[in-house]
Amino acid sequence: MKRLLLLLFCLLTAPAYAHFQTLLPTTDIVTADMPKTVQLLLQFTHPMQQAPVMPMAMPVQFAVWSNGQTQDLLPQLKAQTADNGATFYQADYRFTRPADYLFYLEPAPYWEASEGKLIIHYTKVVVNAFEAEQGWDHLLGLPVEIEPLVRPYGLWTGNQFRGIVRHQGQVVPFATVEVEYFNQDHIKIPAAPFTTQVIKADSQGVFSYSFPRAGWWGFAALVEADTPQANPAGELVPVELGGLLWIHTSDMQP
Repeated sequence: MKRLLLLLFCLLTAPAYAHFQTLLPTTDIVTADMPKTVQLLLQFTHPMQQAPVMPMAMPVQFAVWSNGQTQDLLPQLKAQTADNGATFYQADYRFTRPADYLFYLEPAPYWEASEGKLIIHYTKVVVNAFEAEQGWDHLLGLPVEIEPLVRPYGLWTGNQFRGIVRHQGQVVPFATVEVEYFNQDHIKIPAAPFTTQVIKADSQGVFSYSFPRAGWWGFAALVEADTPQANPAGELVPVELGGLLWIHTSDMQP
């Protein structure tokens, strides 16, 4: 009985780890002497823990913006199966012109029964092609979006990133921003609070974060939708809207 009570206590008090929608290219900078095609990884997961991969339905939209034009990339998505049977997606994209390319994704709503809410994470990542450094601060008009105040590529480990949280185009005072590392290196997590870094934006919706390690970092600005939506059982439930931005940092090499 004591063991059963202890197990129940652990389950009830276990931390709810952050969900992150990934949109990760194989590189954030494409130069003339590099391969011109990148692969993008679309997974719904806990990036710091590298598990589990949660099932994704076909996204509502997946596209890229560059030089003032938008290209629909939904036909390029290829469904993949994770080790646990969950569906995720990959896509290849070939760069032909100098520009900043803003890839973005609107996933289908994900029902998180343990938290009693639907989750929709509008996610973007910027890839610079052939050193044309224009367009990285363009706003796509997503319902929730991080406006970068620092160019989101070509960053060294230790650089500070700053951004503005926007909801329906308006700044969000004191917005919550969660940050996680895509932990492919399997860095040891000494305690639960190290898994997800939590930032509170200021009165103008501005937040900042300094990168302690090279690799991919995800920023998730979270707000609750004004209107609930129906879960799979037809019940109206709250909706968590996230504006996600992925940024890569590199170590200086001698």
